[in-house]
Amino acid sequence: MSEYQYHLFVIGAGSAGVRASRMAAGLGKKVAVAESRYLGGTCVNVGCVPKKLFVYASEFPQLAHEAEGYGLEINTENFNWPTLRDNKTKEIERLNGIYQRLLDNAGVETIIGHAKMVDAHTVNVNGQNFTAEKILLATGGWPSVPEIPGKEHFVNSNDFFYMDAFPSHAVVVGSGYISVEFAGILNGLGCDTYIASRSGQLLRGFDESTREFAQSEILKKGISLIAHQPTSITKENGKFTVRFADNSSIETDIVICATGRTPNLENLGIDDLGIKLDPKGFIQVTETYQTNVSSIYALGDLIDTPQLTPVALAEGMMFLKQQYQAYNGTLDYDNIATAVFSQPNLATVGLTQELAVEKGHDVVIFESEFRALKLTMTQSTERTYMKLVVDKTTDKVLGAHMVGEHAAEIIQGIAIAIKAGATKAVFDETMGIHPSSAEEFVTMRTASN
Repeated sequence: MSEYQYHLFVIGAGSAGVRASRMAAGLGKKVAVAESRYLGGTCVNVGCVPKKLFVYASEFPQLAHEAEGYGLEINTENFNWPTLRDNKTKEIERLNGIYQRLLDNAGVETIIGHAKMVDAHTVNVNGQNFTAEKILLATGGWPSVPEIPGKEHFVNSNDFFYMDAFPSHAVVVGSGYISVEFAGILNGLGCDTYIASRSGQLLRGFDESTREFAQSEILKKGISLIAHQPTSITKENGKFTVRFADNSSIETDIVICATGRTPNLENLGIDDLGIKLDPKGFIQVTETYQTNVSSIYALGDLIDTPQLTPVALAEGMMFLKQQYQAYNGTLDYDNIATAVFSQPNLATVGLTQELAVEKGHDVVIFESEFRALKLTMTQSTERTYMKLVVDKTTDKVLGAHMVGEHAAEIIQGIAIAIKAGATKAVFDETMGIHPSSAEEFVTMRTASN
């Protein structure tokens, strides 16, 4: 490495970048990481962590209502948005400090500023050039916004976490998990909330019967669905008018855009170096995360793999093993558990019924729908849904899906069993914890198909 200043120069201090850089430094490599915004990336600052904190907040009013059936009266009428927003920000700042200490303790040099590649081994930050044997791109994603008149009035999925005031009426544009989670937060905290989905369907891409059940339960909470895409936004007297494809319109306090995120490639030098992108705009990489420029690599939300924090962390570790520990394997992307922190939660692992059939499996389906014990003494009509997708020939459980309270916590455990190749017989032989919702996964005996 004598001709270079660093073994590894990482651009982006998010989940993938921090993990790869500090672990590489732990192996004795000289490493630098450049970051222009905030340590911890999307997840810590404008994603998973603040989102989950807001979800917790939005669940308290429902819990208070349920408490009435148990003889408790809890007043939740005095919600203070600045308190929630600012306490969240304090927690994020605390996490930013932890990330800085992790890098410092590992011996990684942190460079604050926008980094741009000059050539295959050189990065410029704040007018200064740095050279490295390898360059790792890990700049994550950035909110995408539809190209419509008035798009400047959108509040994107980053700015949502820093709103000046809490709205009394909101339109959330998008049908994926970010949109659904934001709508649940707003609705749970007392905002009159609408979701605008072009297809009229929420959470497309998930197991279909699970998705349908989740949509029904989500809308039961009081969220309204507009089955059209917005075509324009205008502002007058502090209010926004959103017009839709069917020429209908609605007046609202805020229009939140949650239509997804795209790779954050702005001013990185991608075009100058001829780094190839795929048709969807992701950086093309090999199984070792190498771009077509041999010394440059990319991970996380920049490449076309599941855009999840645990995936980015795993990719950072795999990159480390492949580059510096002579590991010849690749990352296994099968059976990745994921969750939507909607109300109620949706969580899933493994194959959907549709994908299992598409892959040629002869599937047998086990389903259960019920009202959780906790709710039987309340006025809540919320129901829980569980589903197992099983290969009829091998008895192997191919997928597990759930809509209901604590779905993410339950599916995380189920994911271990599915990753280990458990059969339905193993599930049947496992004794449940009674009384619990989770025990339904080991007591479903009758196929529904």
